Amino acid sequence: MPSLSHNKAKDYLPLARKAMTFFDSSPDPFHVVQTSVKMLTDVGFEELNTCEPYKGKLKPGGKYYFTKNKSTLVAFAVGKKYKAGNGFKIIGGHTDTPNLKVKPRSKKSSSGCIQLAAECYGGGLWHTWFDRDLGICGRVLVQKNDGVIEQRLIKINRALVRIPNLCIHLQTAEERKAFSINKEDHLVPILATEVISQLGIDKSQIEKKEENKDGWTEHQESLLLELVASEINTEVENIVDFELNLFDIQPASLGGIYSEFIHSSRMDNHATCFMATQGLIEYVEEKNDFEMDEDISLIVLFDHEEIGSSSAIGAGSPVMSEAVNRISSAFVENESIDNSAAVLARSFVLSVDQAHAIHPNYASKHEKGHAPKMNEGMVIKRNSNQRYATNSVTGLMMREIAKRANLKPLQEFVVRNDCGCGSTIGPIISTATGIRAVDMGCPSLSMHSIRETMGVSDLTNGLQLFQAFFKYFREVDCKIES
Repeated sequence: MPSLSHNKAKDYLPLARKAMTFFDSSPDPFHVVQTSVKMLTDVGFEELNTCEPYKGKLKPGGKYYFTKNKSTLVAFAVGKKYKAGNGFKIIGGHTDTPNLKVKPRSKKSSSGCIQLAAECYGGGLWHTWFDRDLGICGRVLVQKNDGVIEQRLIKINRALVRIPNLCIHLQTAEERKAFSINKEDHLVPILATEVISQLGIDKSQIEKKEENKDGWTEHQESLLLELVASEINTEVENIVDFELNLFDIQPASLGGIYSEFIHSSRMDNHATCFMATQGLIEYVEEKNDFEMDEDISLIVLFDHEEIGSSSAIGAGSPVMSEAVNRISSAFVENESIDNSAAVLARSFVLSVDQAHAIHPNYASKHEKGHAPKMNEGMVIKRNSNQRYATNSVTGLMMREIAKRANLKPLQEFVVRNDCGCGSTIGPIISTATGIRAVDMGCPSLSMHSIRETMGVSDLTNGLQLFQAFFKYFREVDCKIES
């Protein structure tokens, strides 16, 4: 391999490797939140109980977080010079990714194979899930001896299931060319063979535990229940429900001749989750800036973006507006609708989701004047039909913030008129709260594939922009006519 000694990529590798560890530790929204919370608590962030009032618990200079459903996270730091009624500098992302989820009744078999019934979540490039080594992760509900239901996370990082391709000789030329997938029939992973007795496994003992039918257990694959119980150190009869996902167990890796790329699962949008959490931590640790801060710096990582955000914990929920209102009202004696509206008017959302880098093999798919490149900086995403929340003012503000921090000029993305345009949480948050927003992202390839690619330096570009946003937003905002 050519030496890195004369290549700047090596300067970005420490942060990239830290991000890769984050990606590998976070195969689902529950683990994203768990990993992010560990980062926050390690530097002194305190957990808030959302069932109790915040008044009397928050103070300037304080660092706090709370979670919803263990899959949505809100974390914030109150500037040391915060004044009641001042605004919020918000970075938003999402914790979920397209994947295959185990259905509520997991038992399924066919042609001598024990399978798992799986459901498609979000809009994945499903052909990329074939012939991959898949593990199982998620949340398990366990009933303890005293009747209390406990939530436990599980991550089995080994090749438990697989979705094999159909061999070439059993396909016609037309079938190979089309590679058409029936998501119900063809995306069913194989767990084992039904002749497991030949492997020395006595399934009769496992099946005995299904005799006491409770409306749930008898519909689950007994081998799966045994596996899960063993992993979380409990008995099968204590498991009362679960939310399980399949994930690619191949770890994140550096790629390219100079290690200028990261290849990993779920970087849309776990790259944002990592940068937002790390950015908030580093901003707070930078004492001079935080001590002079008169606002509140906040990150929010929502679940359910990939399926439209319409849920109790998605961007369309009250999570964002409640967070702003509850936090700001904790610092005033008599809260009013007028005060709340003023706080929202002083606030701003930097909505960050991965952006489409130009693909060298499909360059015609990009509008020629708006073709972002990897390792060339963050991307402002625009769409006049409001698929993105950016307008001339909010886009200008981010360009000015980048200039003040001496960062790379921001790139621009607009979809071609003959292509559909994706969307994300920016327009949803603005619609629900009225807060100004801009949509941005790191340029990447293979979005929604089981393995995605982004530039190694763009993690640094994103992190630096996030820190600059927390530092310079108020200064820039005051220069723009309201």
